[in-house]
Amino acid sequence: MRSTFRLTALAVALGALLGACGSNPLQRDSARAAPSGMSGKPDAQMQQVLGELQALGAKPLHTLTVQEARKGPTPADAVKQVLRKQGKSTAPMPVGKVADGSIPGPAGAIPVRIYWPEGASKAALPVVLYIHGGGWVIADIDTYDATPRALANAAQAIVVSTHYRQAPEHKFPAAHEDTWAAYQWVLMHAARFGGDPQRVAVAGESAGGNMAASIALRARDEKVQPPVHQLLVYPVADAVIGSPSEKQNQQAAPLSTPDLPWFYDKYLETPADGAKPTFSIRNADVRGVAPATVITAEIDPLRSEGEAYAKRLQSAGVPVQSRTFDGVTHEFFGMGAVVDKAKQAVEFGTEGLQSGWK
Repeated sequence: MRSTFRLTALAVALGALLGACGSNPLQRDSARAAPSGMSGKPDAQMQQVLGELQALGAKPLHTLTVQEARKGPTPADAVKQVLRKQGKSTAPMPVGKVADGSIPGPAGAIPVRIYWPEGASKAALPVVLYIHGGGWVIADIDTYDATPRALANAAQAIVVSTHYRQAPEHKFPAAHEDTWAAYQWVLMHAARFGGDPQRVAVAGESAGGNMAASIALRARDEKVQPPVHQLLVYPVADAVIGSPSEKQNQQAAPLSTPDLPWFYDKYLETPADGAKPTFSIRNADVRGVAPATVITAEIDPLRSEGEAYAKRLQSAGVPVQSRTFDGVTHEFFGMGAVVDKAKQAVEFGTEGLQSGWK
């Protein structure tokens, strides 16, 4: 079954590569000429990051082994290079306090990092469980350190950043089970670290956005206290290749369309896993789930499915706000140190989070 899935996924991706590019269902603000293989032109700040990422030797993920991909340069590394060339500090955004630790998981300890905001009041603060991206295969809480810092300060909330078991060593639903365990732990222990257990939200980027949405669905289904809000940043919504943005972004960086089946093949045991609502959130009944904010990037294979999921939530009567940011790519959200639209996206996401605990 493993080889069957690999061939099927790559064949679909190849078909998308050869097919005509579909039009985006949402109109864009500008008529800029897009480079070949990309749905838009990166703005100057985004292009500077992409240029540094290329200079660091980044290669398309689908051409690498898992070990090579895990050791390769990251967009966070490229941001630091931009800062160095601008003569600025590469130190992380200051927050009130940071603590590393671990929590019990279904298969052992799960690493977590807790961030308290600058200037926090002594009252119990709202809490955000943040789940990093990386396609269930690469990256960790160090790679995605910038986002929880930005969210903690902007939202004046405690952010718990959780890791999870990764593929191919641990197959679906291992990561989903770990992040669900982390959510339950936060509900039970928020008061111990100064949080308000009645004001717990979930947030995630990419694969993390998929798992944050899955938590909201599972909380509803299992009658567990629901998150007050779900912030989904360019979430994976299914394992099917062929959406308009996937056709348009065959050569986008740091995530291209051929990279997607590379990730899915490693996390999913069979195609049937990819169709389950736990993973393919677009196949789920979304009625009654927590209010949501969905953020997508123009130059991203995942743009169309994120936009479609926002529409699905809206059609089901779920309060949702969504926005696609032009001129930026996948992974832009944590680049506020050098990309202004990342700051705008954090502000937009923070508005959604704060609406959940007012």
